[in-house]
Amino acid sequence: MVFYCLTTDQGTVRMVEFCGKFTSIARPGLTCLICCVQSASAPLSMRLQSIEVACEVKTKDNVFTTVKISVQYQVVPEDEKIQLAYYHLTNPRSQIEAYVYDVVRSEVPKIELDDVFLEKEKISAAIASELKQQFSEFGYEILATPITDIEPNGEVKRAMNQINTAKRTRMAAEDEGEAVKIRAIKEAEASASRTEIQAKADAEAMHMAGVGISRQRQAIMSGLRDSVNAFGKEVEGIHSKQVLDLMIVTQYFDMMSQVGNASKSNAVFFNHSPASLTELSAAVNRGFLSAVSPPAIGR
Repeated sequence: MVFYCLTTDQGTVRMVEFCGKFTSIARPGLTCLICCVQSASAPLSMRLQSIEVACEVKTKDNVFTTVKISVQYQVVPEDEKIQLAYYHLTNPRSQIEAYVYDVVRSEVPKIELDDVFLEKEKISAAIASELKQQFSEFGYEILATPITDIEPNGEVKRAMNQINTAKRTRMAAEDEGEAVKIRAIKEAEASASRTEIQAKADAEAMHMAGVGISRQRQAIMSGLRDSVNAFGKEVEGIHSKQVLDLMIVTQYFDMMSQVGNASKSNAVFFNHSPASLTELSAAVNRGFLSAVSPPAIGR
């Protein structure tokens, strides 16, 4: 017999056939075969493999979108499974893609576009369940089927962006209007509070001013009364009216002296001759008498 040697790389296996019939599996390393009667197949990868599948599908709200799925799979490292994987599937990649298309096109049309982004885990789980069920019979193990991208049509994306922009602009305008409303209400409340406080302060000031004027007039009246009584007691034969007239004349000349001594004065005098002092005194007397007269008692 004539033998020849064959090497198998790490991470791959070969099918050894005798006259076209499967006999064994050549593992990584050196394998000796009988010339002309034994042959080895092309290497079958045992590594983890990945397929990127892009499927265009229509959603429930009639929007076309492209869903990209990454399918990660490998051959089960058992002799029986390796034989199934090599001899039962002609092109496993295209068959995996076909199953992915079938699942995506049956699941996504049940969902609206906005919900596709939220339900992608559910879609991924449906794809994984279908592939595991189908390809476990052919010696393949499906490890993961994540959805890597969901890309709607360009015009749809622009429309969605415009909708979101308009929505956010409206929300910003509402927030700004609410802020202006709150600010206006607070300013009005503050203004009302200031007005109320100022009114109370003015009323209190006017009340205190009135009390001060009243006390001032009472003090003046008391001083005049004491002065008239003292003058009448010390000087005999003089009437109290004459004493009051004398005091008014004295105050009149004191006032004229103060006005005359002022460097700048805008005083204007009407009917100020000494001859009119009698009328001025009578007017003052009437004012004081009316102020101190007791209130009338009703009959």
